[in-house]
Amino acid sequence: MSLVDAVHVAFGPDGVLSRMDAHYRVRDGQMAMADAVARTIERGGALVVEAGTGVGKTFAYLVPALLSGERVLLSTATKALQDQLFARDLPQLVSALALPVRTALLKGRGSYLCLHRMEQARQQVAPQDRVMQRVLAKVEVWSRSTRSGDLAELPGLDERSPAMALITSTRENCLGTACPRFRQCHVNLARREALAADVVVVNHHLFFADAAVRESGMAELLPTVRVVVFDEAHQINEIGVQFLGMQLTTVQLLDFSRDLLAAGLQHARGLADWNTLAGPIEQAAADLRMAVGPNAAGTKLRWTGEVPEAVAPQGWHEALGRVSMACAQALEALDPFSETSPDFVRLYERGSEILVRLGRFAAPCSPDAVRWVDVGGALRLVESPLDIAQAMQTRLLAAPTETAEWEGAGDEWPAPQPHAGRAWIFTSATLGDDAALTWFTERCGLQDAEILRVESPFDYASQAALYVPRHLPKPADPAHSIAVAQLAGAAAGRLGGRTLVLTTTLKALRTIGDALQARFNSPDGLEVLVQGDWPKRHLMERFREGALNGRRGCVLVASASFWEGFDVPGDALQLVIIDKLPFPPPGDPLVEARTHRIEAAGGRAFQMLAVPEAAVALKQGAGRLIRRESDRGILVVCDTRLVTMGYGKRLMRALPPMRMLESPEAFEAALDALTRISTTDSTWS
Repeated sequence: MSLVDAVHVAFGPDGVLSRMDAHYRVRDGQMAMADAVARTIERGGALVVEAGTGVGKTFAYLVPALLSGERVLLSTATKALQDQLFARDLPQLVSALALPVRTALLKGRGSYLCLHRMEQARQQVAPQDRVMQRVLAKVEVWSRSTRSGDLAELPGLDERSPAMALITSTRENCLGTACPRFRQCHVNLARREALAADVVVVNHHLFFADAAVRESGMAELLPTVRVVVFDEAHQINEIGVQFLGMQLTTVQLLDFSRDLLAAGLQHARGLADWNTLAGPIEQAAADLRMAVGPNAAGTKLRWTGEVPEAVAPQGWHEALGRVSMACAQALEALDPFSETSPDFVRLYERGSEILVRLGRFAAPCSPDAVRWVDVGGALRLVESPLDIAQAMQTRLLAAPTETAEWEGAGDEWPAPQPHAGRAWIFTSATLGDDAALTWFTERCGLQDAEILRVESPFDYASQAALYVPRHLPKPADPAHSIAVAQLAGAAAGRLGGRTLVLTTTLKALRTIGDALQARFNSPDGLEVLVQGDWPKRHLMERFREGALNGRRGCVLVASASFWEGFDVPGDALQLVIIDKLPFPPPGDPLVEARTHRIEAAGGRAFQMLAVPEAAVALKQGAGRLIRRESDRGILVVCDTRLVTMGYGKRLMRALPPMRMLESPEAFEAALDALTRISTTDSTWS
């Protein structure tokens, strides 16, 4: 039986999927995607699939991947989907298909407890820092019972906690095989399990970090894998360029200074003046931050010449020189002790790497890259490629694969094709706004891939409506955010919450959030959740709960990561408000460099870059509204350019085919209709 035939059986009316779920029904779009995935696995090559919300793309790639008998690598953009695949979807299918498949979950080292650093932190944190002492005590108790060491399993630990840096390792400070707790290391345990597994679930950050530095374990894993699936693939370009370039941060310098002092006092106290060695590194990092001046946090300084824009050359060069001098002095002091402790060996390697990067940043930028400085509480020097196309074609798509022997479960399962090349599957709900999905394929070097677009099975005309208010100030008007807050407050009040406000800037996030919190600031008012006030996980859980269990209804004001991957099926979310069209920020150095490249080649950057970017982001934001067949809701885009500008038609085509609400009265009537129906009703107009 061929793999395609086996997939048809699994998805058929009497297949394993129908036995898993009494409500299962054959969906043409899901079947078409599963067919394409199966064909690609059999023959090798690359497949790009845009699968609309509700298609069931996860099972559409998991079923053929599992039935193929091949080793499979699954990569996702978010840890949430990574955990869902590993803990829910994969176990269900493996059990239903009765396959002898071993699965493993592999995250970046920052997700795992480092036993060695935890022990160091317990010794080094000041006794008077009682808050940190309590957190570390809780972590230590948990460390005795956890098997995986995955910090996501530890309840109550905020991912923003300063304790995270003390109890996890980085590539820079990991001691590797020289670590005294290497045999118990959770990171290495996860890697060993991944190397022995048939299906490994990773995330894009880990995948590209490995492609850049070859240290996470996938250097050994990837050559033996024939099937690689990227879910949430629309993010791989932006994630990839983060790792395929070069960075140096003042945080790295401060960590190096702190670890130098701690290791010196622990292993060689009195043999060197460790305070005098560590102090200048910390001071040099502060001087480097001061050299860029009082720029607001979040500023990106272009770096097209010798120094970043608006930075005094003399001050910049002197600050870099002080960093180099302080690190060189530390290396000179470390050299005699390099054989006495693994900590000193690793510190010497870290200091040497910092000096190499300082030398790179002192030289001109590579002609096929862009360089800038991120300003915040810390400083980040960045040199990045414009996209991942070359890396994908030369490092990944062209890489050879080993052929592993297959031990099948019987003749009913298809055997893999021993001479087929590696199969690459890229899928997402949003990959572009044209038939060739050029927004995605060109940046990722996938122009020769097979393209498949599968429409959502949802009946958007009856399930959802779109409203573009014409009376609001223009997006550039300072009064625009307040007007959005007023509209959102009035609508959320009618619905009793159930409202998600997505903003395109952090400034708008704060303005709208503050206005809504002031409006509903009473015990019987709605609960207004604002991104940044609480950990993301807490915000999502509270919003999904809605008005259940006697709680108040919710309004969530969010930006950035909440535009995608935030799944709220049911009536906890019935209104999504987008403040402005999500065009890429024009002052971003990476956007500017891409714009210049397009224009230098004779293209029109606005049409080839800005509009496709906005279309994909708008489609992602709109996708938060309808998550299943019974959902009902309204999308409000508070930007009249969507209906007044010529490019608005292109953006409208990227949205699901919702019915239009042409007036404030129609919008209010639709809101009232939502309050009268339940999500199980099949009629709404």
